[in-house]
Amino acid sequence: MDPATATRDGSPHGEVNTSTLPRVVIVGAGFGGLNAAQALAKAPVQITVIDRQNFHTFQPLLYQVATAGLSPGEIAAPIRSILRSHKNIEVLMAEVTGFDLDRRTVKTSDFNIPYDYLIVAAGAGHSYFGQDEWEPYAPGLKTIEDALEIRRRVLLAFELEERQASAGGTAVPLNFVVVGGGPTGVELAGTLAEIARHALAHEFRSIDPARTHILLIEGGPRILPAYAEDLSRSAQEQLDHLGVEVRTSTIVTQIEPGAVVAGNTRLPATVILWAAGVAASPLGKQLGVPTDRAGRVVVHPDLSIPGHPEVFVVGDLAAAKDEHGKMLPGVAPVAIQQGRFAAKLIRKRVQPPGAPLLADFARSGDFDSRPTFHYWDKGSLATIGRAAAVAEFGRIHISGYIAWLAWLFVHILFLIGFRNRLIVFIQWAWSYVTYERGARLITGSTILPGWNPTSKASTSPQPQSGERTQPTAQAVGRQRNA
Repeated sequence: MDPATATRDGSPHGEVNTSTLPRVVIVGAGFGGLNAAQALAKAPVQITVIDRQNFHTFQPLLYQVATAGLSPGEIAAPIRSILRSHKNIEVLMAEVTGFDLDRRTVKTSDFNIPYDYLIVAAGAGHSYFGQDEWEPYAPGLKTIEDALEIRRRVLLAFELEERQASAGGTAVPLNFVVVGGGPTGVELAGTLAEIARHALAHEFRSIDPARTHILLIEGGPRILPAYAEDLSRSAQEQLDHLGVEVRTSTIVTQIEPGAVVAGNTRLPATVILWAAGVAASPLGKQLGVPTDRAGRVVVHPDLSIPGHPEVFVVGDLAAAKDEHGKMLPGVAPVAIQQGRFAAKLIRKRVQPPGAPLLADFARSGDFDSRPTFHYWDKGSLATIGRAAAVAEFGRIHISGYIAWLAWLFVHILFLIGFRNRLIVFIQWAWSYVTYERGARLITGSTILPGWNPTSKASTSPQPQSGERTQPTAQAVGRQRNA
């Protein structure tokens, strides 16, 4: 794929040879990468979008897939379909393995791709804080595959308990533990409580799903630590109303099949879900520039990297700060605005078609003259359950039903594609009226880590009078702010 010999036409009839245009390579088709590509679509550049998957996932609604409220196709869309109307954009499904910044090439497992400008938006994954062996027992929630695995485990737990009780075994209430009290953990815990107490309440004969114990563990002093204290309190009250037990200032020291260890106490758990931390994509370190402890790339105020002003890092992979020196959160609005900002800088530098290729940023070395990225914080929203949410719009703090309606509107608005918006709206409306969850499918393995039908190790003992059940704890007080 040499741009000097390739003839990628910019029109349906092939009369424009784009090999003379600057090439922009975008790694990652998440919120940052997609918005950068769309913002550059009308610029005189040739764009290559690389992603290891062929679809874009609307990550804020992954928990809905994990809890059987939506199907994967309702929160995802093919990248080619999203970008098909832009003739100067090509999409490659490939695994990026590294970069050669001096030669300006992106390395993949099969070939190298040259670039004039590079935008790296590879996102982030799970962080188990050095305890990666916990992952098989406590899956996180970052991808469609993660969501389907969580759905499988949650639904399978009820089925296995029903089968055991039907065969004459002791029916002990299931114990679900969510580690991490950020937005993802709160969303999972609240929705799991609704499933157990409503969606499945009358569908089993030998067990009572409503007796399921849902435990949310937070290592810090309060849940939703990125929100104002009054909203954190409101969120905990709403979780209490849903029947979720919340424990704060609790640290996990070990996770094993069917149990979590907090200090010297081993706590039984049928299903353990991880929502306690994230780590930047390993591609950040492949750039060969400084990174922070989470693996995020330390960028200049214009989102470029040291020594290579033609390379931008956006989204969860960027360690960018606001004007007050506070680290920007890893949320979709930040990635969207950063992707558009990087595209705007490139648009200002490219020449019209037919003009000589521009002098690159590196030779100018004038960082001070380039604009600084400023994040416009439009507010934060976190849903807790049916008609339960919190919203923070500057000094305006809302909780309960109004916040939930705002959350619904914003998430439907930002879904990609009219079809997805319509289907999700119908699904949510139906679920609100009936409490039903329409995607309750168990696929793949029927093995649940830690499940032992001959003992009670996989379930939570019922609390005695005045005694709290012991759930899991959070590994570190760092949360995913999603």
